[in-house]
Amino acid sequence: MANVRAEAVAALRRRLGHEFSDPSLLERALTHASVGEGGGQADGRRPADNERLEFLGDRVLGLLVADRLTRDFPSADEGQLSARLHALVDKSACARVGERLGVGLALRLSAGETKTGGRRKAGVIADAVEAILAAVYRDGGLTAAKAMFDIAWAEEFASPPEPAVTNPKSALQEWAQAQGRPLPTYRVVERTGSDHAPTFVVEATVVGFDPVKQTGRSRQEAEKAAATALLKREGVI
Repeated sequence: MANVRAEAVAALRRRLGHEFSDPSLLERALTHASVGEGGGQADGRRPADNERLEFLGDRVLGLLVADRLTRDFPSADEGQLSARLHALVDKSACARVGERLGVGLALRLSAGETKTGGRRKAGVIADAVEAILAAVYRDGGLTAAKAMFDIAWAEEFASPPEPAVTNPKSALQEWAQAQGRPLPTYRVVERTGSDHAPTFVVEATVVGFDPVKQTGRSRQEAEKAAATALLKREGVI
């Protein structure tokens, strides 16, 4: 697996279009918190994971998306810009970016996290993408981060904006009642990450229909994402 991961990291570096002056930054960005569980390094210290970089990367991403949107859509109002920004920075978008970059195989995970499919988990991949953006920012500044962002998010910007729903949970509730079903229910399936940067996986269910799982930075965000996904799947929006 070591050789496979080394090749995946090398391929990722090429796709990022950034040559790191400090390669340890990329390694840290790819190191999941699970690596430090149950021991750590020989000297007793926990290996540096990507949670702090993820925290920074989230802010860098928000700035770059906001800047790009205000340039690309000079006549859009704040509400339109906010809706588009949310769609471009949420966990689903970051996970799609990570899949295209091949982040999963490049991740450094514990054996347990690997066995439970960590390399395919949208939340884990999305967090790593934000951490990678922060690593590029730390290594080369905002110009380098923007260059990586322009490459990595090109397909996201090229895709048509998804239909926006002001209150997807209310919309799902109204739709469920129109179908003669009980009110939708939401269940937290998984919570990962640190207290300052958690990731929630929530399952939305309407009786008689297959449930939908989505991720978010808060329980409320994940519930809204799951409600939106269910509405889209059923052709309501």
